[in-house]
Amino acid sequence: MSDPIELLTTNRKALTINLDDAKYGTLAEIGAGQEVARIFFQAGGAAGTIAKSMSAYDMTFSDAIYGKAPRYVSSERLNTMLDHEYGLLIERLASKRGDTTKFFAYADTVSAKSFRGNNECHGWIGIRFQSEPHGPPNDIVIHVRMWDKDNVLQQQAIGIVGINLIYGAFYYREDLGRLIQSLVDNVGADRIEVDMMRLSGPSFANVDNRLVSLHLVQHGLTNAVMFGANREVFQPSEVLYKKAILVERGSFRPVTLVNVDMLNCACAQFMQEPEVKGKEIVVLMEITMNNLLAAGGLDAQDFLSRVDLLGDIGFTVLISNYSEYYRLTSYFRRYTKEMIGVAMGINNLLEVFNEKYYENLAGGILENFGRLFRNAVKLYIYPMQRKAYDRYLSEGHPAAPSTETPSPVANLLITARNLQVDSHLSNLYAHLMENQYLECIAGFDQSILNIFSRDVLIRLRANDSTWETMVPVAIAEAIKTRRLFGYGESSPEPSAAK
Repeated sequence: MSDPIELLTTNRKALTINLDDAKYGTLAEIGAGQEVARIFFQAGGAAGTIAKSMSAYDMTFSDAIYGKAPRYVSSERLNTMLDHEYGLLIERLASKRGDTTKFFAYADTVSAKSFRGNNECHGWIGIRFQSEPHGPPNDIVIHVRMWDKDNVLQQQAIGIVGINLIYGAFYYREDLGRLIQSLVDNVGADRIEVDMMRLSGPSFANVDNRLVSLHLVQHGLTNAVMFGANREVFQPSEVLYKKAILVERGSFRPVTLVNVDMLNCACAQFMQEPEVKGKEIVVLMEITMNNLLAAGGLDAQDFLSRVDLLGDIGFTVLISNYSEYYRLTSYFRRYTKEMIGVAMGINNLLEVFNEKYYENLAGGILENFGRLFRNAVKLYIYPMQRKAYDRYLSEGHPAAPSTETPSPVANLLITARNLQVDSHLSNLYAHLMENQYLECIAGFDQSILNIFSRDVLIRLRANDSTWETMVPVAIAEAIKTRRLFGYGESSPEPSAAK
């Protein structure tokens, strides 16, 4: 059994850096005091580490140094600060001490709690550093949200995180998990949330920033991360801010024609909502960490395969730690007051009505729906074939509702209109339908309703080529080209699809 990792105090980290003669750089802090510089100076020996410490609070001074910026707390502003400060270091000191020095520039631009107390408390923090003398620079950039209610506590937290980042860049960069977890050493994820992290440079040439973001969720530093169609890592607030949001949750292993049809049909209806017309919309595919960890551990390649395939067909992907839908919509409410739509199948709707998920709520399932629907939220429900519905219930699904037989006219499809829930919830269900919190998806392709991801996976692994007809053409080609999800690894078993 390995020994537990020693948690260094913030001052110990600062002193270690100060006593390392090879580390030398500048600190530029805007918006939450000069806490990083203060910690270095209090630790002792800072003259061996700090070439310059500065802060330009006044916008005129800041613009004169770094140039004008549309937003002062942004990744663009942080990059400008790092460019300027690191450039000056190399220009003024490389010839003098470059042979023995690993230069670094640390910067942060932060909006801490204001006197009025009505601002968003967040910041961009970064370090540009050399891993060897005269070496090319590496960057680590993070976005943080501060949860302390007091300005002074927020300043203290930013100072600790800054020291953690600098220390981690120099001493943990070869241990990605340790580097990520160390960001909240001595402060905790209940005070600081890290919802975006980007690493670049030769020291991180083999690092996939999407896996970095996934580790942020896995280690509890944030509850959600986001990826773009071109494999970019997004900072969620920059994508979601003041937007109407439509989201579909799924396993997408792999993404099927049904997944795409569900979202496209829901989007067409969502765009016609009076509260959405004329508004900018963000459309998301969401995968929960519970889904990713369903096999008992995190399979990085499996995760990247799913995200890549969704990106291949133009979708933005959200990975979240929110098992309950009310927690997911509450997360969106951080960033927008606009309408939120959730597209889901009958099976997921049954899960929403499963009372076991709300045992931790004082108000149980009623509190769940109160939270879920309190601010312009609507669920768009995709139908299910009756035979698939019966199979779903026959597999012992814990949320199995009453098996009352629908009328012969409705026997082919189960929709939000004829779904039967447990009798003691039927009045609640009727209320949600009557008040249009639930809406049947229209215009769907009835010919594809028999498609399920797990069936696609079975056929794919059995080399039964019929799986290709169950997914978008681009997805089929990508799976075959990249040999994803076990494609081509087994001998053909034509009977597997029967």
